[in-house]
Amino acid sequence: MLFQFKELASKDVTQEFHERLDVDALVKSRRDVMDISPLQADLAAKYQGGIVRVEGELSADLTMACSRCLKPVKETVRIPFDEQFALKTEATEEDETDDIIAVKEERVDLKPYVEEALMLYLPFAPLCEEACKGLCPVCGADRNETECGCNTEKVDPRLAGLKDFFKQ
Repeated sequence: MLFQFKELASKDVTQEFHERLDVDALVKSRRDVMDISPLQADLAAKYQGGIVRVEGELSADLTMACSRCLKPVKETVRIPFDEQFALKTEATEEDETDDIIAVKEERVDLKPYVEEALMLYLPFAPLCEEACKGLCPVCGADRNETECGCNTEKVDPRLAGLKDFFKQ
Protein backbone atom coordinates (compact mmCIF):
# COMPACT_ATOMS: atom_id res chain seq x y z
CA MET A 1 0.00 0.00 0.00
CA LEU A 2 2.29 2.69 -1.31
CA PHE A 3 1.56 6.11 -2.73
CA GLN A 4 3.84 8.79 -4.17
CA PHE A 5 3.28 12.49 -3.61
CA LYS A 6 4.42 13.65 -7.06
CA GLU A 7 2.39 11.01 -8.87
CA LEU A 8 -0.83 11.91 -7.04
CA ALA A 9 -0.21 15.65 -7.51
CA SER A 10 0.55 15.44 -11.24
CA LYS A 11 -2.30 13.10 -12.21
CA ASP A 12 -4.93 14.68 -9.93
CA VAL A 13 -6.64 11.31 -9.44
CA THR A 14 -7.73 9.27 -6.47
CA GLN A 15 -5.61 6.20 -5.82
CA GLU A 16 -7.59 3.37 -4.29
CA PHE A 17 -6.32 0.50 -2.16
CA HIS A 18 -8.24 -2.72 -1.58
CA GLU A 19 -5.94 -5.11 0.23
CA ARG A 20 -6.00 -7.84 2.84
CA LEU A 21 -3.19 -7.75 5.40
CA ASP A 22 -2.13 -10.64 7.60
CA VAL A 23 -2.03 -9.23 11.16
CA ASP A 24 -1.50 -12.47 13.14
CA ALA A 25 2.05 -11.49 14.09
CA LEU A 26 0.84 -8.05 15.16
CA VAL A 27 -1.63 -9.37 17.75
CA LYS A 28 0.54 -12.31 18.82
CA SER A 29 1.53 -10.53 22.06
CA ARG A 30 -2.12 -9.90 23.00
CA ARG A 31 -3.20 -12.96 25.00
CA ASP A 32 -6.86 -11.93 24.90
CA VAL A 33 -6.99 -12.16 21.08
CA MET A 34 -7.68 -15.81 20.25
CA ASP A 35 -8.08 -15.45 16.48
CA ILE A 36 -8.17 -12.69 13.89
CA SER A 37 -8.98 -12.73 10.19
CA PRO A 38 -6.83 -10.85 7.69
CA LEU A 39 -7.43 -7.11 7.93
CA GLN A 40 -9.39 -5.76 4.96
CA ALA A 41 -8.26 -2.24 4.03
CA ASP A 42 -10.45 -0.22 1.66
CA LEU A 43 -8.76 3.18 1.33
CA ALA A 44 -8.59 6.09 -1.10
CA ALA A 45 -5.74 8.61 -1.35
CA LYS A 46 -6.28 12.07 -2.87
CA TYR A 47 -3.84 14.97 -3.26
CA GLN A 48 -5.23 18.39 -2.23
CA GLY A 49 -3.12 21.50 -1.74
CA GLY A 50 0.18 19.90 -0.76
CA ILE A 51 -1.47 17.29 1.45
CA VAL A 52 -2.42 13.71 0.66
CA ARG A 53 -5.56 12.67 2.50
CA VAL A 54 -6.16 8.94 2.93
CA GLU A 55 -9.70 7.94 3.92
CA GLY A 56 -11.56 4.69 4.14
CA GLU A 57 -12.39 1.77 6.37
CA LEU A 58 -10.55 -1.17 7.89
CA SER A 59 -12.38 -4.31 8.97
CA ALA A 60 -11.55 -7.65 10.55
CA ASP A 61 -13.32 -10.52 12.28
CA LEU A 62 -11.80 -11.40 15.61
CA THR A 63 -12.35 -13.73 18.51
CA MET A 64 -11.36 -12.43 21.93
CA ALA A 65 -11.69 -13.78 25.46
CA CYS A 66 -14.35 -12.11 27.61
CA SER A 67 -12.54 -10.10 30.25
CA ARG A 68 -14.82 -11.42 33.01
CA CYS A 69 -15.65 -15.07 32.22
CA LEU A 70 -13.03 -15.93 29.52
CA LYS A 71 -15.64 -17.24 27.04
CA PRO A 72 -14.85 -16.58 23.37
CA VAL A 73 -16.43 -13.38 22.01
CA LYS A 74 -16.73 -13.06 18.23
CA GLU A 75 -16.81 -9.54 16.90
CA THR A 76 -16.40 -7.73 13.60
CA VAL A 77 -14.48 -4.49 14.04
CA ARG A 78 -14.94 -1.66 11.57
CA ILE A 79 -12.35 1.05 11.90
CA PRO A 80 -12.73 4.44 10.22
CA PHE A 81 -9.40 5.55 8.75
CA ASP A 82 -8.62 9.21 8.02
CA GLU A 83 -5.02 10.42 7.88
CA GLN A 84 -3.31 13.38 6.21
CA PHE A 85 0.29 13.32 5.00
CA ALA A 86 2.59 16.15 3.94
CA LEU A 87 6.19 16.18 2.76
CA LYS A 88 8.49 17.41 5.51
CA THR A 89 10.00 20.77 4.59
CA GLU A 90 11.09 23.80 6.57
CA ALA A 91 7.63 25.33 6.08
CA THR A 92 5.82 22.27 7.41
CA GLU A 93 8.16 22.11 10.42
CA GLU A 94 7.00 25.61 11.42
CA ASP A 95 3.31 24.83 10.77
CA GLU A 96 3.36 21.41 12.38
CA THR A 97 -0.05 20.25 13.58
CA ASP A 98 -1.25 17.04 15.17
CA ASP A 99 -3.62 16.28 12.29
CA ILE A 100 -0.98 16.13 9.56
CA ILE A 101 1.75 13.49 9.50
CA ALA A 102 4.98 14.96 8.13
CA VAL A 103 6.98 12.39 6.16
CA LYS A 104 10.50 12.71 4.74
CA GLU A 105 10.19 10.34 1.82
CA GLU A 106 8.36 10.99 -1.45
CA ARG A 107 7.02 7.42 -1.27
CA VAL A 108 4.81 6.53 1.71
CA ASP A 109 3.88 3.04 2.91
CA LEU A 110 0.47 3.02 4.61
CA LYS A 111 0.90 -0.39 6.27
CA PRO A 112 2.37 0.92 9.60
CA TYR A 113 -0.43 3.49 9.91
CA VAL A 114 -3.10 0.87 9.18
CA GLU A 115 -1.58 -1.51 11.76
CA GLU A 116 -1.47 1.27 14.34
CA ALA A 117 -5.14 2.07 13.74
CA LEU A 118 -6.04 -1.59 14.30
CA MET A 119 -4.08 -1.85 17.55
CA LEU A 120 -5.61 1.36 18.90
CA TYR A 121 -9.13 0.24 18.01
CA LEU A 122 -9.05 -3.27 19.55
CA PRO A 123 -11.37 -3.49 22.56
CA PHE A 124 -9.52 -3.09 25.87
CA ALA A 125 -11.92 -5.24 27.92
CA PRO A 126 -14.31 -7.20 25.67
CA LEU A 127 -17.46 -8.60 27.25
CA CYS A 128 -19.61 -11.52 26.10
CA GLU A 129 -22.62 -9.53 27.35
CA GLU A 130 -23.00 -6.36 29.38
CA ALA A 131 -24.43 -8.23 32.40
CA CYS A 132 -21.64 -10.85 32.53
CA LYS A 133 -21.04 -11.89 36.16
CA GLY A 134 -17.60 -13.36 35.50
CA LEU A 135 -15.77 -16.08 37.39
CA CYS A 136 -15.86 -16.66 41.16
CA PRO A 137 -12.54 -15.43 42.61
CA VAL A 138 -12.58 -18.24 45.20
CA CYS A 139 -13.48 -21.44 43.29
CA GLY A 140 -13.34 -20.28 39.65
CA ALA A 141 -16.92 -21.28 38.77
CA ASP A 142 -18.69 -19.36 36.00
CA ARG A 143 -21.24 -17.24 37.89
CA ASN A 144 -23.33 -16.83 34.71
CA GLU A 145 -24.15 -20.55 34.79
CA THR A 146 -24.28 -21.44 38.50
CA GLU A 147 -24.15 -19.80 41.91
CA CYS A 148 -21.27 -21.39 43.79
CA GLY A 149 -22.11 -20.10 47.30
CA CYS A 150 -18.56 -19.00 48.09
CA ASN A 151 -18.04 -16.11 50.50
CA THR A 152 -16.62 -13.31 48.36
CA GLU A 153 -17.06 -10.54 50.92
CA LYS A 154 -13.90 -8.47 51.17
CA VAL A 155 -12.90 -7.00 54.50
CA ASP A 156 -10.27 -4.32 54.79
CA PRO A 157 -7.46 -5.92 56.84
CA ARG A 158 -7.08 -2.73 58.88
CA LEU A 159 -10.70 -3.09 60.05
CA ALA A 160 -10.77 -6.89 60.41
CA GLY A 161 -10.78 -6.61 64.24
CA LEU A 162 -14.04 -4.63 64.12
CA LYS A 163 -15.78 -7.19 61.90
CA ASP A 164 -17.33 -9.09 64.83
CA PHE A 165 -17.95 -5.99 66.99
CA PHE A 166 -21.64 -5.55 66.04
CA LYS A 167 -22.55 -9.28 66.26
CA GLN A 168 -22.83 -9.11 70.09
